Amino acid sequence: MPLHFSRLIAVLLGLGLGAPCLAQQPLAAASTPEERPDIDLYALMSGSCRTVKVDGREYPCRTVAFFHSEKGRAHFTVALDDPADDSHIIAFSGVNGRRSIQNVYELPIDRMLLNSKHRPKVDGIPVPAAQSSSGFCRQVGNFAMLRVTSVTCSAKDDTGRAYELQFVSDGTPITLRRVRQTMTNAAHDPYQ
Repeated sequence: MPLHFSRLIAVLLGLGLGAPCLAQQPLAAASTPEERPDIDLYALMSGSCRTVKVDGREYPCRTVAFFHSEKGRAHFTVALDDPADDSHIIAFSGVNGRRSIQNVYELPIDRMLLNSKHRPKVDGIPVPAAQSSSGFCRQVGNFAMLRVTSVTCSAKDDTGRAYELQFVSDGTPITLRRVRQTMTNAAHDPYQ
């Protein structure tokens, strides 16, 4: 795996998890709930962005990912191909996402997560700024079948900046990972 792609995955995980971790293996349980990662599922999608706009400026994208938390918050995260900033990432974030019909997932957006090389870092990974927003994302496809056809998102933050995403899959199955914590007391493990 090329070094720049490995770094991109680490930054995406940092954005999705709030703290870096390797999601492909079970995580050791932390001593307090605040120390535990909140993400329980992430999906990396292969394809192209027909449109990515941030406040009217268009960007190509490097990758699109979906993160879901144990508490129900979800993010469609886009790593922008910005030659001036290799940490330029936006995420459309919301709660109460639901499947409206069999292969359509809809997520109301209540905040944008904005990341750049200028953000403060935790363990070397920039921490995103959260900007109150309103909008909507729609994903066509089915994670259980490892297929996503498209993702469209549109949001406007409380300062008036607009964000737009139109992603189309190249047909490659998504990479789907569940993040599972190891527990010292198996009776509290929701996955057993």
